[in-house]
Amino acid sequence: MEARANDTAYHRPVLLAECLAALAIVPGGRYVDVTFGGGGHSARILEQLVEGHLYSLDQDDAAEREAAALARPQFTFIRANFRHLHAELARLGALPVDGLLADLGVSSHQFDTAGRGFSTRFDGPLDMRMNPEDATAATAADVLNDYDEAALHRIFGMYGEVTNARTLAATVAQARRQRPLRTIQELKQAIQPVTPRG
Repeated sequence: MEARANDTAYHRPVLLAECLAALAIVPGGRYVDVTFGGGGHSARILEQLVEGHLYSLDQDDAAEREAAALARPQFTFIRANFRHLHAELARLGALPVDGLLADLGVSSHQFDTAGRGFSTRFDGPLDMRMNPEDATAATAADVLNDYDEAALHRIFGMYGEVTNARTLAATVAQARRQRPLRTIQELKQAIQPVTPRG
């Protein structure tokens, strides 16, 4: 079954009521959801906009497909990373705005889609790109196979909060000398000796 924008099977919005209350939506206002995802927040914002407008951004092709379910005159989906927010809104003549929502991070849908490479529950490619169609963006496999050991140590320690980051980086560097790491299963097997719990 394909999940739709108002279907919680795609992604259940976190703190939905609190987000809507904080936005204090007025029916004629102009709002932005910078992380559309499955559209749960956007759908609820649109319910409250009579004359206003909602601009939602996301760089993920799956999000763009979900946005089609919300098509109406009060809604504009922008396929872009939110770092381009100001330029995109200026291009559309949509500044200033009355409120902005940013539900940052990886969605449950992305964790639950094996081919995205965000979860160790499934085997799949070491991808982890927020926009898998962006051929210019480095995949997790690119990082693991191409970054030097010191860079991996910094990444694991700073962003992964791994306590044995130096050991983990050395283990990855040793494993990739044997063969490139391309899948989640290959990575799990390579690091298992230094991560016995999985």
